[in-house]
Amino acid sequence: MVYIIENIFEDGEWAILEWRDLLGLRGCGFFRIVDGKLIFPRGCWDKLSFLKQHNLPL
Repeated sequence: MVYIIENIFEDGEWAILEWRDLLGLRGCGFFRIVDGKLIFPRGCWDKLSFLKQHNLPL
């Protein structure tokens, strides 16, 4: 997949990255970075849009 970065937010140890793919699927990642190390990666994406795009059962 190819992702296009739409927004990056940063505040101290925390960062948020919003993205979309070429078909319009959207998601985001949440990250906590301490001493240059990634210690808390989490993400979410729009599952309903994904299922619809690929004609999969809801």
